[in-house]
Amino acid sequence: MKAYHEIHEALSHNKNVLLLTSWRTEESNQPMEIIQTVKEWDPALASEEWEKEVASQGKPVIIEANGMTTMAEPFYPEERLIVLGGGHVALPVVEFAARCGFSVTVVDDRPEFANEERFPWAKEVVCAGFEEAIRQLKPTHDDYVCVITRGHRFDTLCLRAVLECVEPGYYGMIGSRRHVAVVKDQLLSEGFPQEVLDRLHSPIGLKIGGITPAEIAISIVAELISAKRQGRGSKGLRHQSDLDYEVVEALAKETKEPMAVLTVIRSEGSSPRGAGAKMIAYADGRMLGSIGGGGGEAIMLKKARDMIGTGSSMVAHIEMNAQTAYDEGMVCGGNMDVLIQDVSSGK
Repeated sequence: MKAYHEIHEALSHNKNVLLLTSWRTEESNQPMEIIQTVKEWDPALASEEWEKEVASQGKPVIIEANGMTTMAEPFYPEERLIVLGGGHVALPVVEFAARCGFSVTVVDDRPEFANEERFPWAKEVVCAGFEEAIRQLKPTHDDYVCVITRGHRFDTLCLRAVLECVEPGYYGMIGSRRHVAVVKDQLLSEGFPQEVLDRLHSPIGLKIGGITPAEIAISIVAELISAKRQGRGSKGLRHQSDLDYEVVEALAKETKEPMAVLTVIRSEGSSPRGAGAKMIAYADGRMLGSIGGGGGEAIMLKKARDMIGTGSSMVAHIEMNAQTAYDEGMVCGGNMDVLIQDVSSGK
């Protein structure tokens, strides 16, 4: 699909984009026509009221005006997590963060700690001095940085080098409160602003009483998810879209394979997937992604497969109250509106 090809290209160049999907609200005997446009945007510079709403909520917003309904759907590049230090805590941090959708880069200056065999879950492993690697990676405001090196001297060096480049959206440092206070005092004396140091997450991770490396890693990744979903950094931006990058990548490819795309446009109650969740239904019975699983998804999949090859689109509603959900054997209920598009032509 052309729109998703544009989206994929923009994301691969670390750009935020909006997909604007419009259709006529008023019921008529005419087939539902879908118009899609892709727009690069910066959430921090949103000017229109609906753009500000998308930026503040971090997820798709529905706009209704002049007899048209438009879904403004934000797409963000995969969150890059830079892990500075390749020790025993870094191992589970990298794996768990990658499983949760972060694109992880690991840095260590020791070849035996910085290699792809040790970190198969990492997208990139850099073996170099920390200052050199940080300059090479060029951290941005959108990045997440975890400083978990082997000692106080390296922690200070890494934090200084990162903050000399930019203030990341999230930055955390491992260590005791005393160790953290020493590092902060040192950097404060060097002229780094107090408010920037106050935004440092340290001791890193949520307070769950973790002791083992895996438990500590869970607390760190939980804090990363919290920052991503609930707002982070000085701008407080958050990412709430229930987006599956694998689906976007599949839709970006040129193919004439018969398929339909399902996108959750509204989600209420205890629906398992939120606005922005997508899946692909193929004519041969395969599917990619999910809009929630269970009986509700099965109903939507049948509608989608019936539409493949028709060139049509529709908005379908499903309501799963508590009793209905129980009867269907589902854990939760909730209501969903789902946009279903036949994209067999690849347009």
